[in-house]
Amino acid sequence: MTTTLCLFCRIVAGELPSRRVHEDDVVIAFHDIAPRAPTHILIVPRDHIPSVLDLTEDHGRLLGRLFHVAAEIARSERIAERGYRLVSNVGDWGGQSVDHLHWHLMGGRSMAWPPG
Repeated sequence: MTTTLCLFCRIVAGELPSRRVHEDDVVIAFHDIAPRAPTHILIVPRDHIPSVLDLTEDHGRLLGRLFHVAAEIARSERIAERGYRLVSNVGDWGGQSVDHLHWHLMGGRSMAWPPG
């Protein structure tokens, strides 16, 4: 299911431009337009799922694919060896700005803890 009001659904559909680094029948990944690290890529499922709160056990295969793609991209972007951050924000207080499940893959610099 997709929604025409969702920014990421429009990117998935090709209605809005993006600098894609990965695309398959389940997942796409593209550069964030406001990067917070030298490497900042968004990894999203093609299907519209609002957030982590909407996942069920039936999404296990999708989650496996998302994490596998993240690891592949980290290697291809040459950030895997030194480390990277993979995060999914949930809700307003969690910093989620687009209501479409997505992961931020960030690397290329040391990350501080705690975040935020």
